[in-house]
Amino acid sequence: MYQQILDPVAGSLAWSAAVAAVPLLLLFVLLGAMKMTAWKASLISLAVSVAVAVVIYGMPVGQTVLAATEGAAFGFFPILWIVINAIWVYQMTVETGHFDVLRRSFSSVSDDQRIQAIIIAFSFGALIEALAGFGTPVAVTSVMLMALGFRPIKAAVLALVANTAPVAFGAMATPIITLGKVTGLDADTLGAMVGRQTPILALLVPLALVAIIDGRRGMRATWPAALVCGLVFALAQYATSNFLSVPLADVVASLLSAAAVVALVRVWRPANTYTELAEPEAVAVRAGPAEAGGSEVRRGGPRSADGPRDAHVQDSRADVVKAYAPYGIIIAVFVLCQIPAVKSLLDTATVAGNWPGLNVVDANGDPSTLTKFTLNLLTTPGTQMLVAGLITMIALRLSVTRAVKAYGVTLHQLRWAIVTVMTVLALAFVMNLSGQTITLGTFMAAAGGFFALLSPILGWLGVAVTGSDTSANSLFGALQVTAANQAGLSEVLMAASNSSGGVLGKMISPQNLAIAAAAVGLDGKEGDIFRRVVLWSLGFLVLLCALSALQASPVLSWMVPA
Repeated sequence: MYQQILDPVAGSLAWSAAVAAVPLLLLFVLLGAMKMTAWKASLISLAVSVAVAVVIYGMPVGQTVLAATEGAAFGFFPILWIVINAIWVYQMTVETGHFDVLRRSFSSVSDDQRIQAIIIAFSFGALIEALAGFGTPVAVTSVMLMALGFRPIKAAVLALVANTAPVAFGAMATPIITLGKVTGLDADTLGAMVGRQTPILALLVPLALVAIIDGRRGMRATWPAALVCGLVFALAQYATSNFLSVPLADVVASLLSAAAVVALVRVWRPANTYTELAEPEAVAVRAGPAEAGGSEVRRGGPRSADGPRDAHVQDSRADVVKAYAPYGIIIAVFVLCQIPAVKSLLDTATVAGNWPGLNVVDANGDPSTLTKFTLNLLTTPGTQMLVAGLITMIALRLSVTRAVKAYGVTLHQLRWAIVTVMTVLALAFVMNLSGQTITLGTFMAAAGGFFALLSPILGWLGVAVTGSDTSANSLFGALQVTAANQAGLSEVLMAASNSSGGVLGKMISPQNLAIAAAAVGLDGKEGDIFRRVVLWSLGFLVLLCALSALQASPVLSWMVPA
């Protein structure tokens, strides 16, 4: 048995926190500054975290190794199991040519790729997040954007930045339900509080996407669409989480925001149309009055890797239906599996128990909940995605041989992402079970009333390490409540700030960076993607920290549920 120690370095929490932060800081330095591939950086950081656990924290070597193996197993199931099957569905649509049909269909809504990114990366991504979560929307939307003509690295960045505001309510509000369990607070009240924080982010994320694509020029041209999308999503997420249903918050918000943008572009269009170019630099061409009413159209080469622009191709209605069928099937399968009776039936195949040989108690002597491993064979989104894939195979009339070949292509494409994700989760579990992460959290929780400003950082840190808002809530939820009681702050506010802050760590998590890089064929370029998203992550985090502090003060205390 191993009992966690919070201050192993000279009995000082501050010095212990400094040492505990080394593996995580090293990981980001290797990724961002040294430009090392993610799987190598993860392996090095894992080795360092193991050394800190054994040498500094005194964790037995056997327990440390077992913690790493549990993390690696969790990285594969359920996380990679979801991503592998999601990418497989995409590969089948590519194999049959229906993904090009889908691309042309999206182009028919608007040929401006700034508008397309808002609809796909933000609204459609939010719907996938609501139903599956765990990196699935990043995998799906990044390849959709690339097929629409975006360069791979920009597609990955857009998918990661867009996957923020919906995350706390992802996978049918699993992070918030988990937060309620570990804190003892009412999940509906927590959901209502999160629904008074993340909508602020939702207002800004579509504008951020446009800025990433086309800078200030793009924001000036397309701010009405970005504002309408963000505003409708924010209002719907707030209203649904506070007055209707916490699990349905993202489902309602995503559908309404997409419908609002589609309705808007029927009566309005940007002054200039942006098309991502195959060449490094865009070429601006002034269109004549007969062509575009004097607007500026940014033109370029191919819209996809497989050929020239094909807007002239007319697809039959049957082909369009088949192109949308996989995503309709995914939604139908996930919604069906959320029906209580069906969910209960599927849950009979769930097996749970402590990881063999792993015996860890916290600093108070209570058994750690992190040693429990759940094998939810049928209720996991990965298995449901596999079922959706099998139905898709039939709907697209794809032979078993070609479907199996597509699965093989998927595994080959994700090979380094698989190594990275399993290694990162091994790192996370070693840090969590040895006490390194709790040391960092406890050190920050000692800030007293100032903790209201720091609270979201804990959630951000937890998701940056684990890649999961659910895991971050499990890790720091109870600590947030304890710190709130010590500082005289609202328990609900601090717990909710953990989940809301966590959504901003999603885009810099090595796990999600690896998923995005693998999806768009940029294995080894995770560091490049990290450098493009880290400032967005930090910028939004500063905003949320300020919001949390104001909500803890008389200025915005009226926003906290009674």
